[in-house]
Amino acid sequence: MSSEGVRLIRAIFDESVAAHQRFSVEGAERVEHAAGLIGRALFSGHLLVAFGNGGSAGDAEHFVAELVGRFEVERRPLPAVALTSDSSVVTAIANDYGYERVFARQVEALGKPGDIAFGISTSGRSKNVEAALASAKTRGLLTIALTGRDGGRMGVDADIHLNVAEASTARIQEVHRTIIHAICLIVDRMAESEPRA
Repeated sequence: MSSEGVRLIRAIFDESVAAHQRFSVEGAERVEHAAGLIGRALFSGHLLVAFGNGGSAGDAEHFVAELVGRFEVERRPLPAVALTSDSSVVTAIANDYGYERVFARQVEALGKPGDIAFGISTSGRSKNVEAALASAKTRGLLTIALTGRDGGRMGVDADIHLNVAEASTARIQEVHRTIIHAICLIVDRMAESEPRA
């Protein structure tokens, strides 16, 4: 590989490290707070629904996989659903109601008071994620927005806002994935103190 290629790769890693460090200074306590609320809800039988578009859809599905499967410790499976994973549901809603309703309609079908709506958007301006968080709030769900840039309307309206204030979508997504892993780690630690059946 050329020395220019190596330089570019090292720059990416340096930028990612810097973005993580910037977020950890301001955001670690908010992540801990969000993780505690998520863990308490899940261990008491409430549902977490996660959703986003594109790379954020992948992050939503990854988050749910860690909760339903396991992260780093053996524990009972936790109730979580990614609203992106059923192509028949997503395309039916998009066809009949419009793409802006693909997540909100599912929240209305599945969400109950005390559940958690976890919306992900690197811009904070994804209309379908905004609409789902708004529907969730009216139904009594706790709303958590994982955003980038200035957080947009999602950040203003959510009960808890986890914002990665970077300009690069790639750096935002990298920090988002680490935030999700940090939440999973806290949930794992909470599982260790759960009473055994």
